[in-house]
Amino acid sequence: MDLKELQELITLISESNLAEFKLEEGDMKLSIRTKHYITSKVVPQIAAAPMMPMPTPVQSFAQPMAEPAAPVQKSEDRDTGSTEESNDYVEIVSPMVGTFYRQSAPDKPPFVKVGDSISSSSVVCIVEAMKLFNEIEAEVSGRIVKILIDDATPVEYGQVLFLVDPKG
Repeated sequence: MDLKELQELITLISESNLAEFKLEEGDMKLSIRTKHYITSKVVPQIAAAPMMPMPTPVQSFAQPMAEPAAPVQKSEDRDTGSTEESNDYVEIVSPMVGTFYRQSAPDKPPFVKVGDSISSSSVVCIVEAMKLFNEIEAEVSGRIVKILIDDATPVEYGQVLFLVDPKG
C-alpha cells in the first residue's frame, strides 16, 4: 500500500462512523481508531448501568406471560365445580420457563386430552427451553380434568398446566 492509498483510506474512515479499523496485508498491520472509538467504549458502560437493576423490565415482561392463565381462571368450566371438588384436583406445574407444546410435532396427536387417564410416568406435554425439548411427566395418576394452557404458549416456572383428578 503506497502513501496515496493510505491517505485515501484514512479520509474514508474519518468520514465514516467507524470506531475502529484494522487491516493486515502480509507483514503490514494497520489499526486506526477514530473519535467514535471513545464514545463506542463509553456507551456500553452507560448502557450496562441501567441493565443492572432489571427488575422493572423483567416484571413487566413476566406479566404478559401470566395473561394466558387469566382467561382460564375466569373459565366457566373451572368455576362450575364446587370449591371442595376443585381443591381435590392435583396440579401439574411447569418445572421451567419455556414454551408449552401439547404434542411432539404439529402433525402428531396431543399427548393427553381432557378425560384421558394417566399414570405417574405418562408424558403430558413438552416444554421447550433454549432449544431443548423437555418431556414433562405427570408424576401423578388420575384423569385429566382441565388443560389450562394453549398450545405454543409461553409458560413460567411453577405455572399450572393441567388439573388432574387423582380419584378418576
